[in-house]
Amino acid sequence: MNIVDLTLTYSNSFSGFSKETAKTVKNDGWNASTLTFYSHCGTHMDAPVHFNVSNQTIDNIPVTNFVSKAWVINVTHVGAKGLIEVSHIPEAILKAYKKGDSLVFKTGWSQYVNTPKYRNELPRISENLAHWCVENAVKILGVEPPSVADVNNIDEVTKIHKILLQSVVIVEGLTNLNQLTTNCVELIALPLKIEGGDGAPARVIAIEKY
Repeated sequence: MNIVDLTLTYSNSFSGFSKETAKTVKNDGWNASTLTFYSHCGTHMDAPVHFNVSNQTIDNIPVTNFVSKAWVINVTHVGAKGLIEVSHIPEAILKAYKKGDSLVFKTGWSQYVNTPKYRNELPRISENLAHWCVENAVKILGVEPPSVADVNNIDEVTKIHKILLQSVVIVEGLTNLNQLTTNCVELIALPLKIEGGDGAPARVIAIEKY
């Protein structure tokens, strides 16, 4: 068994996050911090209410949606601002895929974290692929960029999220996909349980079983 952490590390150099000292052992008897974060920074999960697809918030997504068999698809050739299409899914995976499985797209994009390119030139999920995911009951769709769509194009980002969030759990900001040695893993994505949350940071791991 090989367990790979697909979660970005939060630090004060990370956009949308800050960590400040709240208590110290010297002054208070223990160390503690005050954490402030944007709900969609780093490795995170979206809830349907994020785009008003439904009233479902992050705390009301069934926990059964957080664990799934997942297919890892290499689309590093798509490149900056490219569209990820259904045709990029290998035929062997299309044949093996069963409804309720998940898809994780490896783009190599996590290498650009905290640079303008990470947000402004990201490869995106095409409209056709988004519809395919809904029609084929994809449980979790995982991507390395901070979004499944162009965040600088409100029409695109709204359209793609509204399609997917009808039934698909979106996890964005993955990393370390290059550490996976197989294309089929058990994926576990656990968001913080925030009442009324439109999204939340998530600890995401992949388990490879040999």
